[in-house]
Amino acid sequence: MTDAQETAADTPLRTTGETPPDDGGTSVAQAPTPLLEPREGIPPVIADEAALADVIAAFAAGSGPVAVDAERASGYRYGQRAYLVQLRREGAGSALIDPVACPDLSALGEALSGVEWVLHAATQDLPCLREIGMLPTRLFDTELAGRLAGFPRVGLGAMVESVLGFVLEKGHSAVDWSTRPLPEPWLRYAALDVELLVDLRDALEKELDRQGKLEWARQEFHAIASAPPAEPRKDPWRRTSGMHKVRRRRQLAVVRELWETRDRIAQRRDVSPGKVLSDAAIVEAALALPATVHALAALNGFGHRTGRRQLEQWQAAVDRAKALPEVGLPQPGQPVAGPPPPRAWADKDPVAAARLSAARSAVSALAEELNMPQENLIAPDTVRRVCWEPPKVVDAETVAAALAGYGARPWQVELVTPVLVEALSAKDA
Repeated sequence: MTDAQETAADTPLRTTGETPPDDGGTSVAQAPTPLLEPREGIPPVIADEAALADVIAAFAAGSGPVAVDAERASGYRYGQRAYLVQLRREGAGSALIDPVACPDLSALGEALSGVEWVLHAATQDLPCLREIGMLPTRLFDTELAGRLAGFPRVGLGAMVESVLGFVLEKGHSAVDWSTRPLPEPWLRYAALDVELLVDLRDALEKELDRQGKLEWARQEFHAIASAPPAEPRKDPWRRTSGMHKVRRRRQLAVVRELWETRDRIAQRRDVSPGKVLSDAAIVEAALALPATVHALAALNGFGHRTGRRQLEQWQAAVDRAKALPEVGLPQPGQPVAGPPPPRAWADKDPVAAARLSAARSAVSALAEELNMPQENLIAPDTVRRVCWEPPKVVDAETVAAALAGYGARPWQVELVTPVLVEALSAKDA
């Protein structure tokens, strides 16, 4: 049994307003304190090269980890680019950088190379930071740390409140960060997001160490920092909300044509695709296969506020799909790499379905014992793949090799291998 398994059972989960437990595992309740202003005030927004050079020099000369955050304009603009970057480091204070005015931050990224970056939910921000030349070589993800440590709520506000006893301002996370100039309350909110991030990191590191999970977290952080950029999604139009209603290939072609037309328009106008045409409207048109602009206008999502010219462009997309030869129509299902959906296992391979059921139960029990979400103990897709095509000889060596081959980290392989061997052996006996 690992140290974490021995301590997980009595890990004290903090509740709102409590401080991190001391070495004895106790915690001291106190009323949370509202955090209303950054300690040095709201820093000016860096929007020119001279000011950026000063920030780079200051942060290069700072000490310790650097807190990093980015604000996007999801739901307002096309894509996921950063519209504000926030940083804080000991000796440098806080900085707010406008990546629209300063689109190349590679010099800042280089100045912080080798420094540990502290982010909350790092995988959300790393793609937009990569676009502007910022990518960490080392990182600490406070959200992931919270998951591994067994916190029931891992949003930044909840973590700061439960671990450090401070209440962060809420209400500006979903605003349009492409707005210029940015209002002062938004800038205050943004600066406060990095105000206590390093403090949170330090407290979580101690808690992970106390639980015997610190090395696990380090392996996870390294995997995130070293991961290559995600491959472009194949056939992204298939992710249109409501696609389950669309059955026929001709209807699928309408979805594809409308989605791609919408995407081109949204990209050209730099607006969120949902502001051009809703997913619900695309599905409605695909199901109805309207023959005329008048018929299209009668459908939900193409109401009176849609202009004649817009209706004509959508009808043209529908007509293009309807004119396609059979060979040009999309197939109803996507080719799936790996095992089929678990709901189909009982019919396709009942023995594999029994293996999966046993494995899921075993992994779930171990995750509960370790006081962490099951998906952080081991990726559910990895468990499915091993259960669908288990090694010909099931033993610790072969199962460990299979897990590692699917990207499991060493700590996951060590913990999960024994329970999977037992589950697979029991069902193959």
